[in-house]
Amino acid sequence: MKFTLDELRYKQSRPLSEKIEMSQCVIETWWKHWDGKVYVAFSGGKDSTVLLDVVRTLFPDIPGVFSDTGLGYPELKEHVKSFDNVKIIRPKMSYRQVIDKYGYAVVSKLTARFIHDVRNASDKNKNVVNLRLTGYTQSGKYSPAMKLPNKWKYLIDAPFKIDNKCCDALKKSPFKDFEKKTHLYPMTGVMASDSNLREKHYLTYGCSLFDAGHPVCSPLSFWTEQDVLEYILMKNLKIPSVYGEIVKNGDGKLVTTGVKRTGCVWCLFGIHLEEKGNNRIQQLKKTHPKIYEYALNDMGLKEVLEYLGVDYE
Repeated sequence: MKFTLDELRYKQSRPLSEKIEMSQCVIETWWKHWDGKVYVAFSGGKDSTVLLDVVRTLFPDIPGVFSDTGLGYPELKEHVKSFDNVKIIRPKMSYRQVIDKYGYAVVSKLTARFIHDVRNASDKNKNVVNLRLTGYTQSGKYSPAMKLPNKWKYLIDAPFKIDNKCCDALKKSPFKDFEKKTHLYPMTGVMASDSNLREKHYLTYGCSLFDAGHPVCSPLSFWTEQDVLEYILMKNLKIPSVYGEIVKNGDGKLVTTGVKRTGCVWCLFGIHLEEKGNNRIQQLKKTHPKIYEYALNDMGLKEVLEYLGVDYE
């Protein structure tokens, strides 16, 4: 079942009270469909903290699952450990093993994948390589979304490996292994407003994907960051200290005074779009100098950032 952009925008415009009710309906449907065999993918961030609260308001015994990649803020893991009934799982590979085998994840998932395809050209993938470089399919159809943007073509010659496998190896794989062992089905805190890719996913599948190789439910899909922050204040939820305080800015919007995102601390996806002088690596230097030095020098991010032309001082 596909949804229209107008339908999504309408849901996103509704007051928080309505969104909570709609999300509860999504959660109840998911719970009933799988006979209660469900769990919350709990990253410890503000979005998943809100999701866990909404879910446990209905079903207090639903477990949370946290994947300890070793790349999160230490404050997040402490936050996760403050909750009952949260299982900690770990990936089979370390970040060092990931970058050695696959390479660094830069720019975006699609761009990193396209660069990998071109750099690993062979007779078997020559049509894919042509698509990435020209945008033309084997049948001659022009598909610009499948073409590597010209501005990123210089990365083809980067002196380091590039791929989009980092998230798969460190986040998705541990959860898939957990699901195979437990036969539990996940709920995540992702929202359509997070990215164009997630918006497209919502427009195609809605909140719940039942019939797929990897069924997943995202009950907050039609929420926005403003809804998440408002819910935290309304319920007086505790969130990791790295976020700082939740305050209103000059435009009357709720913002956090600390970090804006709490995924992998030195993830490079989208860093080129961040405020100059205050990107996530520069923030890391201020808040966690030891992690900053480790990422730049031991994990090789200094070379990558310099090649990208992103300031890290």
